[in-house]
Amino acid sequence: MRTWPRHPVILEINTWVWLRELGQKYLQPVTLATVPKQEWDAIAAHGFDAVWFMGVWERSPAGIEISMRNPGLLDDFRRALPDFAAQDNVGSPYCVRRYVVDEHLGGPQGLAAARNMLDMRGLRLFLDFVPNHVAPDHPWVGTHPEYFVQGSAVDAQNDPTSFMAIRKSVFACGRDPYFPAWPDVLQLNAFQPGLRQAVFETVSDIAEQCDGIRCDMAMLMLNTIFERTWGARAGVKPVDDYWKSLIPAIKGRYPEFRFVAEAYWDLEWELQQQGFDYCYDKKLYDRMEHGNAESVRLHLLADSSYQEKMVRFIENHDEPRAAVTFPSAKGRAAAVATLTLPGAKLLHEGQFEGLKTRLPVFLGRRSNEPVDQDLAAFYARLLKETNQDVIRNGAWRLCERSGWPDNQSCLNILAWCWSKGDERTLVIINYGQQTAQAWVHLPWDGLSGKEWRLNDVLSGESYDRSGSELQDAGLYVDLTPWKYHLFQVRAL
Repeated sequence: MRTWPRHPVILEINTWVWLRELGQKYLQPVTLATVPKQEWDAIAAHGFDAVWFMGVWERSPAGIEISMRNPGLLDDFRRALPDFAAQDNVGSPYCVRRYVVDEHLGGPQGLAAARNMLDMRGLRLFLDFVPNHVAPDHPWVGTHPEYFVQGSAVDAQNDPTSFMAIRKSVFACGRDPYFPAWPDVLQLNAFQPGLRQAVFETVSDIAEQCDGIRCDMAMLMLNTIFERTWGARAGVKPVDDYWKSLIPAIKGRYPEFRFVAEAYWDLEWELQQQGFDYCYDKKLYDRMEHGNAESVRLHLLADSSYQEKMVRFIENHDEPRAAVTFPSAKGRAAAVATLTLPGAKLLHEGQFEGLKTRLPVFLGRRSNEPVDQDLAAFYARLLKETNQDVIRNGAWRLCERSGWPDNQSCLNILAWCWSKGDERTLVIINYGQQTAQAWVHLPWDGLSGKEWRLNDVLSGESYDRSGSELQDAGLYVDLTPWKYHLFQVRAL
């Protein structure tokens, strides 16, 4: 049983689209079972620890039919794919009909073959789990209607966008407490004991097929949130929370299995306490997009036990493409930051190439876009140089920085460091639009009395500095907007 690194790097792949484009590349249909070996080698060459195959489960024909009657979704489809046709809508991967790998993608055998190819290259596999809702044609609708939040005929008549009549029952459509219901999915009842047992069996089956799950909108299943959303319709609130019951039970069988929460609303700490290994750090994403360096630094002052269980990203399938949100030099500075922070790091297929069109998850193909070759080369270098044991398994610390009374540009500087044994790495970023100077203060002991070489592995430049100066005054830096250093620090 392999041990996970403390700070893994995960690649998200849109499985349906990826396989379609491989089929075009090799002029023949490609499934998870028949992906050419060189494609697995290319993924492994970047040094990822895991691959998340987004959207492998059987999709819902009923969900597709509903989505094709939604004008807002159809507008989104045409914005992303100007020549959109009905057959391009392959269904939402978050409208799950069954937790069985879709035959179009190669079925369960195809997934097993893909997992073996990844395992041979030292990579683990993540899949999706959607706890809040299922498709209206999920088998439980007929066999276990009690698993769902129920409505009445009056509800279905008065609020048809929030309730759906199927056979002799009326089901609430899935929702969160702040927005209208999603019309293509039915709401599971997190408080229902039978559902909880069925979910344990479902996740146990998933855990036989992969090494971890990304749990969609995980905070919706917290007792406090679910009660606020559904009130009396949910019934009696259980003593234990959903995740607090499920995660330890699964880990009792699969100790190395990992749970990742898509989480918002400042509930990340609560989800960590209930057993999640990692939670999305959307707050960091927002600060990096809209805030300044100081707002990012303040976020990183949180306790290390919290930091190490966050998922850092500047792109995933729910967010606009990083090439749009973090354009040009800012995007490179943001990438250096996210890949050198503690916790898990999530990258999205197409991010390296600078793709700009965010593809709705319903679509099975995307338009052709030019590849930004310079950006691809940058990411290849960055991934190579951050694929180091000191960053995957070392100790991370934020560095203080200071300026002068008449020059506070140091507030644009972000700095942190890693150490493991004799290995030391120092990261310094000017996360701002103006040139900045600062003294960066290193938290390492034993610098005095030696000469030190700071080798910037991204630029190729190196600097020799006195340990006594580093210990007493710090390291002086002068960086133009959005520039950065990724130093390997070694004694001479």
